[in-house]
Amino acid sequence: MRHRAVVVAIMVLAFSGLVSGGDIVFYDAFESGDTSGWWAPARVGETGQKTCYNQAGTVIECAGTGQDGDIQPGVVWPNPRFVDNSDGTVTDMLTGLIWLKDARCADLVGTDASGQAVWVVALTASAALANGTCGLSDSSGAGDWRLPSVNELQSLIDYEYFFPALSNAEGTGQWTEGDVFESVLSGMLYWSSTTFSTSWSTARTVVLASGIVSTKGKDNLYYVWPVRGGQ
Repeated sequence: MRHRAVVVAIMVLAFSGLVSGGDIVFYDAFESGDTSGWWAPARVGETGQKTCYNQAGTVIECAGTGQDGDIQPGVVWPNPRFVDNSDGTVTDMLTGLIWLKDARCADLVGTDASGQAVWVVALTASAALANGTCGLSDSSGAGDWRLPSVNELQSLIDYEYFFPALSNAEGTGQWTEGDVFESVLSGMLYWSSTTFSTSWSTARTVVLASGIVSTKGKDNLYYVWPVRGGQ
């Protein structure tokens, strides 16, 4: 009976954009950054891919292929996708995450002259990031920033493009230097905070050239791109 009551409640409230499931309230008309007080199921965003290919890799018409570029499933990207907050940060309007504008800051504590670090240092350097460092004037303090998870890093990827697989501010074309983000290292690996579950001495990395996730030893030197919000 309780299950049936929940179903009825969902049907009644759906028209207002609010969906109630027992003691959990869903905000069905979901918009990034507008979830305070509500519980919303995770939405999977579009990949950005709009082109279709045959088995040999030749570009073909998408209609009826069932490929990603044909269906383009997922949450439609907002326009703009990324917003420069003019304080050293960039907000992703799809996820609500706030990224450091400088994708290769060599001033992070413990990183080398090029901005690279081993995994443990990447974690601590991200956590230590604060206003006045890496071009920040956002009043953030130590503990506000973190090393992104592998899913958060991958959320940046636009699979329509390569080298880098990253979109421009509007989400309508490929990123170029200074278009919201700065110093994106297209062919380099970036650390995530996610450990590989079958080899605890390794962690997940993402290469922005293609969005490919790989697993690397935690004693390697890779780049650090801090994020905050979205928790």
